[in-house]
Amino acid sequence: MKIVIIGDALVSSATLRDAAKDIDFPGRDESELDVVSYEWYSDLEKEKFQEKILLIEKNGPEAVEIPAGVTEALKDADYLLVHIAPVSKSMLETAAKLKLIGTCRGGLEHIALNSVKEKNITLIHVIRNAEPVADFTLSLMYAETRNIARAHHEIKNGKWRKSFSNDEHKTVLANHTVGLIGLGYIGKLVAKRLNALGVRVIAHDPFIDKSLVIKEGLRVELLDMDSVISQSDILSLHMRLTPETENMINKDVFNKMKAGSYIINTARAGVVHKADLIDALKNRRIAGAALDVSWDEPINTDDPLLQLDNITLTPHIAGDTIDAIPKAPYLLKTVLNDYFKTGHSDMLIIQ
Repeated sequence: MKIVIIGDALVSSATLRDAAKDIDFPGRDESELDVVSYEWYSDLEKEKFQEKILLIEKNGPEAVEIPAGVTEALKDADYLLVHIAPVSKSMLETAAKLKLIGTCRGGLEHIALNSVKEKNITLIHVIRNAEPVADFTLSLMYAETRNIARAHHEIKNGKWRKSFSNDEHKTVLANHTVGLIGLGYIGKLVAKRLNALGVRVIAHDPFIDKSLVIKEGLRVELLDMDSVISQSDILSLHMRLTPETENMINKDVFNKMKAGSYIINTARAGVVHKADLIDALKNRRIAGAALDVSWDEPINTDDPLLQLDNITLTPHIAGDTIDAIPKAPYLLKTVLNDYFKTGHSDMLIIQ
């Protein structure tokens, strides 16, 4: 049984290898485990490596170089484990025996999904930073609706400002209805936190079974998209960026939202139509927005978003905690072992 591992500057192949030794691959007891490791820009500093990540997130796995020798190694490999190293179409073309790809991150921009589907390869991911992102999402709700970041900024600039553009809408979080577009792993964690705070939660996710939501003890009303948009005081986005979701949140959505409502995005910038968002904020069609993701990272100094007084911006740090990434391979190990045992997983993308 052959396992190919590709480490990178954030998750080393050594860590992936350590996690892999405790994965119960089917048939492992009957065959010797052959683990082959590769590195993908593992020698780069974090800032330089981030540039490689952005290339993948914008242009997919074909936009970056792949580790030398990995395509040859995949010809007779049974399993492939990666973090954010590219899994391109060219890599998969000759992977005749590959049964499963495991990636220890939530985003799938680094994987040629169509090729994976065509070759009937199982794909499992993990939301390595789900808890940090859920916490951060809740923080952005407070920061934007109560002007926390803006007030801090004004004080640092010598102003004792107590009046803001959303004054007529200010209230406690429990008086808001929060709508979640996407009720995957992170969306559920956000819902769980809001449930504990006594906040009404509504959601839209065409892929979620209502019985599973009830089984997990979540108090979430599953509604159609238009109902969630029109009823929400805070609309929080938790879906992947795909051709179907790109620019999904556009002027039609903003026109259906309440005048005093807010939008929170810790998912991907591309799910929101930028020009339409700017127009909605400029014209006070909605009360405000809080974004941890940007269409250009870092954001350009002349970006019109920076001229708005009803937006909170952070530099894509929602999932950035000291323990999220280092623990990711071991989380993947747990998810894979559970999948191999039960045949089911919430983290299953393609089967």
